[in-house]
Formats: sequence, structure tokens, C-alpha cells
Amino acid sequence: MKDERPSRLEDHLGYWLRCLSNLVSDSFAGRLEDRGVSVPQWVALRCLFDMEGAPLGDLAREVGVDNGALSRMVERLVQKGLVSREAHPSDRRAVRLGLTDAGRKLVPVLAREADRNDAEFFCVIDADERARLLATVKALLEKNDWRGGALE
Repeated sequence: MKDERPSRLEDHLGYWLRCLSNLVSDSFAGRLEDRGVSVPQWVALRCLFDMEGAPLGDLAREVGVDNGALSRMVERLVQKGLVSREAHPSDRRAVRLGLTDAGRKLVPVLAREADRNDAEFFCVIDADERARLLATVKALLEKNDWRGGALE
């Protein structure tokens, strides 16, 4: 039997996508550090900006994490004064989540940082290439049953 040499790590597109994702995310994490918010917390805050009064399970699906992980994250955001929890009017056991005034003011500030981070990383491609890349990534996610946030 011939000893077949395995493909090199560098031959895998997934490897390069992970490298890029890590660089983009690490850069953005540095931008968020001064605000005391992590990248996953930013994602939750940005989703809540559009999902005011969302139950934990709905937000967990949108963010792409399990309820337990999101519950711990929400607790940290409540302690930071960025998220509020309110009992559901018709179900005492259910909790609705929302942004506090401080959280609602912070999201646009963080979104501008996200925009700057994207612009910095993707400045080597023009708008058409960027649109094609985004469409390709979304198509790959959809084809592979992405369970995170919306792809619209």
C-alpha cells in the first residue's frame, strides 16, 4: 500500500478563511476593548438593537449560541448597565431582553468601529469584489445550513 502524503494545511480554503476571520476579529476586539465589550457581546448588543423585548431563546438563535452561553453573556451585559431584563407579561418564567439607554447609545458607536475595521481589512478589494465575496460567503453558509443570524 502506497503511503499517501496528506494535503498541506495551506491547501485548504477553510484554513485561510479562519486566518482572515481571526485577524479581523482580533483587530475588532482591540477596538472594543476600550469600551469594555467583547466581540460576542457586541453581536448580542447589535442584535438586541433590532430585537427589542426579545426572549432569550430568540436572541440565542440570532446570535448563534446556546441559551446557557447567552444567559451568562446577558448577565455580564446587565452588570455593565447595557442590557435590561423584564418579566414577560403573560409568562412569569419568560424574560424579555432589551437595551438600556446606555446600551442603545453605545451600539451606533460600536457599529462605526465595526465599519472602520471592515474598511481597513477589505480595502484591497473594490466594492464589486466585496459584494461578490459577501454573496459567496452567504451562499456557502446557506448551503451548509448556517444556524446563526439572518443572511438577508
